[in-house]
Amino acid sequence: MDQRSFSPSTARNREPILNVLQRVLAAKAKVLELASGAGEHAAFFARAMPGWSWRPSDPDAGTRASIAAWIEIESLSNVLAPAAIDVCADAWGVEDEAPYDALVCINMIHISPWEATLGLMAGAARLLRAGGVLYTYGAYKSGGAHTAPSNETFDAWLKQRDARFGVRGVEDVERAAQARGLRLHEIVEMPANNLSLVFLRN
Repeated sequence: MDQRSFSPSTARNREPILNVLQRVLAAKAKVLELASGAGEHAAFFARAMPGWSWRPSDPDAGTRASIAAWIEIESLSNVLAPAAIDVCADAWGVEDEAPYDALVCINMIHISPWEATLGLMAGAARLLRAGGVLYTYGAYKSGGAHTAPSNETFDAWLKQRDARFGVRGVEDVERAAQARGLRLHEIVEMPANNLSLVFLRN
């Protein structure tokens, strides 16, 4: 039985995200992905870049089963077994693998409590090498305003689902990063009114 999950949004955004990652990461890099979801991104990126060693993770056991199925069916030797990581925890259980060259976090910040973003920044400060990359992707506000009507509608839907969720401001995320010794290096406009934020660890 194929336990893989699929997402139409992943099929749409994986190429643009890969293009950014290929530009900001070396051809050989040790990467930790947070909130990996179904595992489609991990499989696609690892297949495109065999020099990347990719550690996916997700707090949900069913989701990790999908990731494991992607790894097995795609025969991906450069994707490690998915870790059970709660970004809000003080330790993630992968500290012995550190330092990482990059942490990648796609579509988590808006669909989790703000504490998850703070935990992400704390983990990046703890686990990234000096000069390492924290890459985040998703919908963001800029200057306190939504960048598109569709993002405003999306924000309302998120808050209806859970009052702790919502589209975050780039400036708020940047301040949380700065507090942990990370600086915003680049903002990349992406399709469907999303943004890539590239942070570097000092």
